Amino acid sequence: MKRTAGDPPTNAPGVLALVEEAIGADLLDAEGILAEELHSADPHVANILQHVSRFRGKRLRPMLLLLTADACGGIRHEHKVLAAVVEMIHVATLVHDDVLDEADTRRHVATVNARWNNETSVLFGDFLFTHSFHLAASLSTTHACRAIGRATNMVCEGELSQIRERGNLDLTEETYFRIIGGKTAELCAVCGELGAHYANAERAVVTAMEDYARSLGLAFQIADDVLDLTGNEWSAGKSLGSDLAKQKLTLPIIRLLATAGEPGVGEIRQLLAHPDEHTREKLAPYLERSDAVQYSVDRALQLAATARRHLECLPDSRSRRILAEIAEFAARRQF
Repeated sequence: MKRTAGDPPTNAPGVLALVEEAIGADLLDAEGILAEELHSADPHVANILQHVSRFRGKRLRPMLLLLTADACGGIRHEHKVLAAVVEMIHVATLVHDDVLDEADTRRHVATVNARWNNETSVLFGDFLFTHSFHLAASLSTTHACRAIGRATNMVCEGELSQIRERGNLDLTEETYFRIIGGKTAELCAVCGELGAHYANAERAVVTAMEDYARSLGLAFQIADDVLDLTGNEWSAGKSLGSDLAKQKLTLPIIRLLATAGEPGVGEIRQLLAHPDEHTREKLAPYLERSDAVQYSVDRALQLAATARRHLECLPDSRSRRILAEIAEFAARRQF
């Protein structure tokens, strides 16, 4: 049966099939640019590149950029270059995050820090960052470099703020949203902005698409934080529980602390203040008696609904409908 814009979302494979039908050839072109740009004659660097290629999942950020472009007037060569750029930046942040989190696995394979060492991870992440700006600078204007530079700075600010707030058991929701707005949502937002800008969309549309992608990014991060507490490592394909181990308070924990009564809140604070490999398991009964997980899921779904409303400025199209569904799946952590 053919689906329409009003139909409920399909499952993740169904959405990916729609993406493939809509922009599959353009994604392949972006992949080709990425592979060509990251080719290295150095066998050690080539080995790391080959290893890290296995980290990359559904290409959410390139998808956002290319679908936005398609929905705003059409995909150009600049969009394919920028899709490669944002994927480089995203992979660089993953490599660096794994060092910060001391993670062992990603996408069921060893992280760079586990396979080699922290020094290799830091330098390789830097290699990807610098190459992304080199590639962005190949475009005919400096707009992309400025936008990506601003977004990357905000990603780093978010990460620095999160490090500073480690162990702060009084972290507020406001500060939490400021942190994830930088470290996750900003890179998504720049995908929406660049997709629309390089399709020559009107300024109001460019702003709407930036806001769409930012709301989606916030929803994605909340869902990821829920997964870190309640997910299965095999299904997630990465190490879980790192937020607890690093004493990073996320929305479910902030909500749990805010709503737990005595003596439970004191016990929870003790668990969070002295984390070990069993902290996730020990927190599970408290989470089950709380609305913290459902509260967080609901916030993610509300943000996904906000994201979809930002799409209303666009004419109806296949790509607009796919963008609406991606927002829903990001909130439900299907990517």
